[in-house]
Amino acid sequence: MSPADEARDPGLQPERTRLAWRRTTLSCTVVAVLAMKATVSDEVTAKEVTGWALSSLVWIAFLAVAHRRIRSLGPARPLPLSHRGALLAVVCTIALAVFGAAVIW
Repeated sequence: MSPADEARDPGLQPERTRLAWRRTTLSCTVVAVLAMKATVSDEVTAKEVTGWALSSLVWIAFLAVAHRRIRSLGPARPLPLSHRGALLAVVCTIALAVFGAAVIW
């Protein structure tokens, strides 16, 4: 590691990234809640329960990815987001959208 790398000041980049992950987590939570609220009716069908369960699992998986990423931004030199973490976040987002649409239909 060169002296220039050790003296690197990341500035506010980790804080902005942390805040972006928190906003994304909040947005994901709102989407999950609205999808569940849209399907509330007098009688609950198996399709609705399955959609709620799958949406909840995907939402929890996304929360785990976001929490892990937020925690990794703590050090002065945060680690880059792994390809696996990025792929899991994308898959969770797409799956939540699909499950939400399926529950509404």
